[in-house]
Amino acid sequence: MRQLVYCVATTLDGFIAGPDGSDPTGPDGFWPVPQDYIEHLATELPEILPGPARTALSVTAEGTHFDTVLEGRRSYEIGLKAGIADAYPHLRHLVFSRTLAASADPHVELVAADPKAVVRELKQEDGKDIWLLGGSELAGALYPEIDRLIIKLGPLTIGSGIPLFSRDTAFDPRTWRLTDHTVLASGAAFLTYARP
Repeated sequence: MRQLVYCVATTLDGFIAGPDGSDPTGPDGFWPVPQDYIEHLATELPEILPGPARTALSVTAEGTHFDTVLEGRRSYEIGLKAGIADAYPHLRHLVFSRTLAASADPHVELVAADPKAVVRELKQEDGKDIWLLGGSELAGALYPEIDRLIIKLGPLTIGSGIPLFSRDTAFDPRTWRLTDHTVLASGAAFLTYARP
């Protein structure tokens, strides 16, 4: 069965974005993106690189982890503001929104249904695992369905911002088993956890 994998970058203090929710790696972002970090992504997780980055880096590898990406409306709108209607044309791209009336790209599927029900259906389909990109609210809604975490831990703190899971996420303590880790010379760490 396919698994839902929350693969996300977070600060040491548990934030995936600043308080305004803008792209932390964008032109005005605060997130360091050193060369070894980019190389690691291109080698180990090429499918999570956005299309423009894949083109710029000449990454053509299909990837072995995911064939589907799930994204919340606010995260999706970050790409739209940058002029990118489908940041992941190499993946099946689902955007969860109850307010967007139409998709800005014919390959991006807008989904207004309950995220948990949709994920349960996706898990039954054939294919590679399902990448939960974020954001915080969608991750909180899907908290019970997450099978693995791939935490791209940045060597920085920001004090406040958008947390890994929405503050509305139900209190439900879980223990995760570390299954893989890579620490880069730049200080970033890639930590993979599975539900026991």
